[in-house]
Amino acid sequence: MADPRPITLSDHHVACIPLADGPLHDPRWRMLDDADLDRLAEMLTAGRPRPIPVFAYGSLIWNPGFAVEARRRARAIGWHRSFSITLDHFRGSPERPGLMLALASGGECEGLLLDIAQGTEAQSLRDILRRELVAHELAANACWIAVETARGREEALTFYADPVGTPTARLTVREQARLLARAAGAAGSGAEYLLRTVRGLAEHGIHDDYIWTLQHHVAEEIEAAATGASPSAPGTPL
Repeated sequence: MADPRPITLSDHHVACIPLADGPLHDPRWRMLDDADLDRLAEMLTAGRPRPIPVFAYGSLIWNPGFAVEARRRARAIGWHRSFSITLDHFRGSPERPGLMLALASGGECEGLLLDIAQGTEAQSLRDILRRELVAHELAANACWIAVETARGREEALTFYADPVGTPTARLTVREQARLLARAAGAAGSGAEYLLRTVRGLAEHGIHDDYIWTLQHHVAEEIEAAATGASPSAPGTPL
């Protein structure tokens, strides 16, 4: 069931966040080349079902970046969304750090199962892994998880489920909102990412109380910064 509450965060809020320079990737990383990506794809998908199902819970919902044969609703068993990966690059910078969405153990999480179009597996997997894993230091952040669909229980490939090899933080929702309301880097702002994610979920009728609460707090933080008010007080609409 879709969340009955309106989306508070808006394009106007996002436009209030100043642009920021910063590195696109951690300069210490060793980037994956095509051969690395192909080896990783073979290791991850050998003996797995075709078409290859990818569980999307964040940006892959609204920007998959690969050929999708079919989309269907799915619920991840034993996982929930969490902005827990700290960023000082990409959608963050050393001066204005941010957070990246991941899956954390416990609970459940509804998203989309995206089937990779058959016949495009080699290129599609390269594109997905280059985007999601980027570097050797992050290569362990792909795994198969159990999901429930209209067909029953299945296995799906996903990314950053209990992330490894990257800094994480356990913050309250309000603390997350304070970071995301200010975070910006070479790839844009944290608020923009959150807005696109909440809209992507809403488009598919997916409810996540955590995401709806977070986007509301981020809107409040941005309004407070624009007006000089306390975010705990009612904000002045932008």
